Amino acid sequence: MKTETKTAVVHKAESRGNANHGWLHSRHSFSFANYYDPNRMGFGVLRVLNDDVVAPGMGFGTHPHRDMEIISIPLAGDLKHEDSTGRSEVIKEGDVQVMSAGSGIRHSEMNANADKEVRFLQIWVHPNKEGVAPRYQQISPETENTPNQWQQILSPDADDDGVWIYQDAWFQMGNLDKEVSLDYELHREGNGVYAFVIEGEVTINGQELKKRDGFGIWNVDTLAVTANQKTKLLLMEVPMN
Repeated sequence: MKTETKTAVVHKAESRGNANHGWLHSRHSFSFANYYDPNRMGFGVLRVLNDDVVAPGMGFGTHPHRDMEIISIPLAGDLKHEDSTGRSEVIKEGDVQVMSAGSGIRHSEMNANADKEVRFLQIWVHPNKEGVAPRYQQISPETENTPNQWQQILSPDADDDGVWIYQDAWFQMGNLDKEVSLDYELHREGNGVYAFVIEGEVTINGQELKKRDGFGIWNVDTLAVTANQKTKLLLMEVPMN
């Protein structure tokens, strides 16, 4: 009997881990902190995808990281970042920040406003090089002004569009109007793509997805994406091993 090889996984929004600490409400696409599911330990080298809401004036106090690529994408509000390299920045809605923790770094992330929540995606990717000097990068891509096309916000190349990380990964943001269709061609053999629907509804390679659903697919060269309504979509292409 021939065994069918699994090449895709769907994570519905309501199936994510749910942690509510009062000042922090976090939904975890993969196992994190007190949420543990042995079947959801990541997607290839993509280890963490947290959808965080932080109360006004609150945040994550100073804590350490090492040998991890940490990406923060504010969806609403402003996030204040400080770290042991002496860096102090405010990351605003639409910005993309990356921190290569490397040989070790300590940082804090706080809601920069006392009167409104901050909502942001926190993403961790295992690096392909350990023990590097810690580094920080922040950009303000014009994703809202480039509708109906992919805008690269992350890659392995410091000279390419977006921030760069120590990994053969590419992230794209798409703001798609209803009924717009786009293809996405993978950059590297052996990579897969984890799609996360920030807003709207979309169909990817025949799979219908709604707001905050996740869809991981591998052993493909191209994705066929159609927005079923106005949609904001994040594609994360990463090595599967």
